[in-house]
Amino acid sequence: MTDPFDTLGVEPRFDLDLRALEQRHRDLSRALHPDRYAGAPAAERRLALGRAIEANDALRVLRDPIRRAEALLQRAGIARGEEAGQKAPPALLMEMMESREELSEAAKARDGARVARLGDAMRAREQATLAAIQGAFAAAEGDPEELNGVLALLSELRYIRRFLDEVSAIEEELTV
Repeated sequence: MTDPFDTLGVEPRFDLDLRALEQRHRDLSRALHPDRYAGAPAAERRLALGRAIEANDALRVLRDPIRRAEALLQRAGIARGEEAGQKAPPALLMEMMESREELSEAAKARDGARVARLGDAMRAREQATLAAIQGAFAAAEGDPEELNGVLALLSELRYIRRFLDEVSAIEEELTV
C-alpha cells in the first residue's frame, strides 16, 4: 500500500487534526470523482478511480490511531503490528485477563451498571494510552531508536480495544 500521509498530502504525524484530514479527503474525492472523468479516455478514468480508492484507504488508515501509528513506524523503517513480534508484558496480560473475568461475571449477572463502569474505566485508559503514544512520537522526533517504545503502547492499545469491543457487544446484548 502507498503511504497514507503522502496519498492525502498531510504531514506525517500522530496528532493529526482529524477535521482537516476529513476536509483534505473530501477535496481530493471531489477532484477524483468519476463524473469529472466521464469524457476522459479509459486509462485516465482508471487512474482517477485507482487514486480515489487509495485516498479512501488512506483515510481509513489515518483515522484509526493504531493504523496511523503503524504507518508512522513503517515510514521510520520499524516493523509494526504482528510483524514486530512484540510480546505484551506479562503484567498487562494478567491485568487484561482479570478485567475480562470481571466483565464476564458482570455480563452473566446482567449487571449493566457494572459493565458500564468497566467500559468507562477502560475508555479512560484508552485515552491515557493514546496520549502516551502521542507523547512518545513527539519525544522521538524521528529517532527510530526512540520509536521502539511505541510498539509496547500499541500492543496495550490493541488489548484495550478488544476489551472495549467486548463491552460494546455485552451492552448491546443487555439492551435486547
